[in-house]
Amino acid sequence: MTSRTPPDDAHPYLRAASAGIRHHTRALTPSDTHPSQPADRLHLDVLHTHLTALHQLLDRLADTTRPPHPTAGRHLATAHTLLWQATSEVHSAFHLLPSNTAAEAETSACHPERLPEGPPVLTICQRHLAAGHSIRRKTTPTDLRPHTTACVR
Repeated sequence: MTSRTPPDDAHPYLRAASAGIRHHTRALTPSDTHPSQPADRLHLDVLHTHLTALHQLLDRLADTTRPPHPTAGRHLATAHTLLWQATSEVHSAFHLLPSNTAAEAETSACHPERLPEGPPVLTICQRHLAAGHSIRRKTTPTDLRPHTTACVR
């Protein structure tokens, strides 16, 4: 079901990111040999990174599309807001998962506590706050409030 990318593809990195997500989704599909595993903090951190990057892209696309095509720009702005809500839920889920510091330290050759931006638990929050500033400049609190939520806080 994959299509060949034309040699003059204008967006090869977006196509590569989409292919990576499709591959990851297929890899998570449970089978007889590999039962499904629950998400862990590292998984959600990487997903949050992807969502915030997509959030920034939608923000820029909405800004550049709105003047010549106002209706399309409004739809992109709506997608931008909805994506922020999804990103916020992933961030909340990250903090609800138990920390497995010993396992994370064994799988990583680096020492996150020595990173200038702090350990990953702070990095996801810093990234989330930076993306939050962007969305709050352009939307109202009412727009940001999810209409329905699957979890009870």
